[in-house]
Amino acid sequence: MARAVSTRTKVTNTAIAGTLGFMMFFPILWILVLSFKTEEDAIRAPLEVLFSSDWSLDSFAAVQARSDYFKHFMNSVIIAGGSTLAGLIIAVPAAWAMAFVPAKRTKDVLMWMLSTKMLPPVGVLIPIYLLFRDTGLLDTRIGLVGVLMMINLPIIIWMLYTYFKEIPGEILEAARMDGASLREEIIYVLTPMAIPGIASTLLLNVILAWNEAFWTLNLTAAKAAPLTAFIASYSSPEGLFYAKLSAASIMAIAPILIMGWFSQKQLVRGLTFGAVK
Repeated sequence: MARAVSTRTKVTNTAIAGTLGFMMFFPILWILVLSFKTEEDAIRAPLEVLFSSDWSLDSFAAVQARSDYFKHFMNSVIIAGGSTLAGLIIAVPAAWAMAFVPAKRTKDVLMWMLSTKMLPPVGVLIPIYLLFRDTGLLDTRIGLVGVLMMINLPIIIWMLYTYFKEIPGEILEAARMDGASLREEIIYVLTPMAIPGIASTLLLNVILAWNEAFWTLNLTAAKAAPLTAFIASYSSPEGLFYAKLSAASIMAIAPILIMGWFSQKQLVRGLTFGAVK
């Protein structure tokens, strides 16, 4: 029987959720407003000046004139998409083996893999930088695809392992009895059943790769620079150009915000996959 919730509790919870949501969204709203202002108005900062002064697209025009936005955008798409697909190709069979092949130390292996995410990236920057320099991968899309795939791979495997564990093993056994090979079992039986979990894992990894700044700033210069480097270019020794920096930020986060908005239903469904039996 469902527990009754009082109107007062509903109002309180709604107010708290709305306040927290506004606090999280306010920085985005702030840079959105600044992006439509001149540098002079953006520096003034008081709300009455920002909302009463004229609105302009000059900052967006100046950003596009100074930097090739579409080049950086395509670099971000290729790097985020490529690292995600490469990670899934490796993670799906790895998670299958951990979920359905009996082993005593599976949880220990998973915890060890996840612990690699706790290592500060700067701790391995020098060896990876030297490796990229000596192999010709520095400032290349392929190099960034590889490094972002590797740093996000533990999360992908952990999430897929959780989803795969919710799938009854009897279904896979029935497929084997019908003569399905290991490849057919993974591709035609396991993967379709875990589509919600795989989709949410894919979306989360795209967001992580899209927003990754440390490695993209240190391993690129110009050719493979994604949108994170595009934003950083507006922080210079001469000072911060608030309006242009805000316009560049809006141009960089708009694609991922739009994707997240339209895929939020699938993302929530995937993240709660297996929560209710």
